[in-house]
Amino acid sequence: MRVLMVYPEFPDTFWSFRHALAFVGRKAVSPPLGLLTLAPMLPGGWERRLVDLNVRTLTDADLAWADVAFVSAMAVQRDSAREALCRCRDAGLVTVAGGPLFTTEPGAFVDEVDHLVLGEAEQTLPQFLADFVRGEAQPVYAAEVHPPMTLTPVPQWGLADLRKYDCMPVQFSRGCPFACDFCNITALLGRRVRTKTAAQIVAELDALYDAGWRRSVFFVDDNFIGNKRVLKQELLPALIEWRRTKPGLSRRGMTFNTEVSINLADDAELMALMVEAGFDKVFVGIETPDVESLEECRKSQNLRRDMLADVKTLQRAGLCVRAGFIVGFDSDSPSIFQRQIEFIQQSGIVTAMVGLLQAPTGTALYRRLKDEGRLLGEMIGNNVDIMTNIVPKMGIDALKAGYRQIMGTIYAPAEFAARVKTFLREYKAPKVRSPITWPEIRAFFASIWVLGIKSADRRYFWDLVGWTLRKRPELLPLAITMAVYGYHFQRITEANILG
Repeated sequence: MRVLMVYPEFPDTFWSFRHALAFVGRKAVSPPLGLLTLAPMLPGGWERRLVDLNVRTLTDADLAWADVAFVSAMAVQRDSAREALCRCRDAGLVTVAGGPLFTTEPGAFVDEVDHLVLGEAEQTLPQFLADFVRGEAQPVYAAEVHPPMTLTPVPQWGLADLRKYDCMPVQFSRGCPFACDFCNITALLGRRVRTKTAAQIVAELDALYDAGWRRSVFFVDDNFIGNKRVLKQELLPALIEWRRTKPGLSRRGMTFNTEVSINLADDAELMALMVEAGFDKVFVGIETPDVESLEECRKSQNLRRDMLADVKTLQRAGLCVRAGFIVGFDSDSPSIFQRQIEFIQQSGIVTAMVGLLQAPTGTALYRRLKDEGRLLGEMIGNNVDIMTNIVPKMGIDALKAGYRQIMGTIYAPAEFAARVKTFLREYKAPKVRSPITWPEIRAFFASIWVLGIKSADRRYFWDLVGWTLRKRPELLPLAITMAVYGYHFQRITEANILG
């Protein structure tokens, strides 16, 4: 069999980083980890070809080459997934679909896909493949349990053109111990945190290293610190030792970033181990500074703590904090928009992803709003569409106006530059740094031209450069990187939200 593995296109959102990636000559943030992990699970004699629509087009030659198409997608890729499936079916290919989009919305695709392989592939794919080879494959295969991650193979990195990407994805754990009512992670992956062995992760990093990769690696875990004991006793010591044995990685190259809960700030030992292992960025779900809204959504890990102080603690430990924020909770009053602005500005969180509350299928929020008659279809998935699938208590017009107020403020040139300075004042740069390579040199000169010469807001760029040279000269590359991020966020905000 010839298998065409198709990854649909992402729309232009904050997470696409499209305008920032142009500075370093990359097409997309990361390759599709799910498909690359699934590839080595296929029978050995089958040929494989990856088409990531975020870096290249799906050609007629691709379709003519293949016998079967595997498509994996998330909710935000829904439209592109439908288009890709239509082209594959029109070309006479057998279509197989899986991943979060199809697992949470199987009924919406049952007539558009030949075979739905839902849940985690380690459990559902083997039975599908056995039936498929015999010509007895069923329309739907659904997972009944969450399999151990020791079954997960090393991704087949050779299928992807690594030069097209800015970051490589690695997964250590699945599941999250918390139960936030708007999050579908526990519905998809469970609350029990399952992990790979340290040896598995080292093997994946070895494969990337041998392929010549030296840039950033993103641990895509939904909560990397869900099992602190395993991290402290097994994985992080193994990563520290792995870095020590690799030529050229002791101080520069292959930095790590991941997603964590805010309670990481309580554990000085864990923060120190992560930084020593090479972690320099963490994404935190802060959501809101409003206590009533946190209680409403069952975000227990964010309650009874000073989250502003926690962010500073993480920054001073050497971890750049990126964060997610939500507006539209039932408990939100009209004051929430200004309070969100003040928290974001005071925290120095440069990458602040703010979105309207949505209710993903399978969540407690989805069930509650459905019972209340306040659900408007499936989750949109796009964080800059100014759309939601719920009827907010404050009224949709007030919610959209407040959202525009937040985004128009935090990504205005003056406020954004001020926030970068706030971050740089607090940040303790880790010993392990990103490498200075040709893409970084190219990005430096591109930033001078685009942000320092062509831009109508160039005075803010030069003010930030001058301030950094006076106050934190060792952080100048980071300051310019933040300015490039700001360019992307400002372009998206102006085109998709304010426009």
